[in-house]
Amino acid sequence: MSPPSETRKILVACVGNIFLGDDGFGVEVARSLARRTLAPDVIVKDYGIRGFDLAYTLLEPWDAIILVDALPRHDAPGTLYLVEPDLSRMGDPATRGMEMNPHGMDPLRVFNLALTMGPILGSLFVVGCQPNDFGDELEGRMGLSDPVQAAVEGASDMVEELVAKIRSGVTATGLQELEVAQ
Repeated sequence: MSPPSETRKILVACVGNIFLGDDGFGVEVARSLARRTLAPDVIVKDYGIRGFDLAYTLLEPWDAIILVDALPRHDAPGTLYLVEPDLSRMGDPATRGMEMNPHGMDPLRVFNLALTMGPILGSLFVVGCQPNDFGDELEGRMGLSDPVQAAVEGASDMVEELVAKIRSGVTATGLQELEVAQ
């Protein structure tokens, strides 16, 4: 990582579908972060399900990118995670199963699409939350489940802590203490 600087650009990209229950987690975190005072170099954006917009934004010269999303990992609903994805095997436009859905948001597909167009230069982190459910298969559901709603402020705190560590030049090994379960 580069030395600490007051001019770092950090993107907090919040994603999710508000019509699919806990998939709207990232959107709710964006709302929570909008009520907080963040440094002017921290850009919080609600991408919803706009995968193409996010893919192009990832190609901008960010110092760090923090993606916030529902992240199923088979733990208790509401469990928060900090993950540094390994993108080293991505970026092949012919990769099976990585086709983009213009009406959906699958972060791995978005990362793959971006990498087919150019490098993602900033450090990349995912703040994720174990979902409870996405609602009925055909109708979905509005609103987060209780355990995931309860994790929104904790995720916002985690994003703020991560931003502070990134801005101070802490390396990835110094970030492990942010991995918490609620």
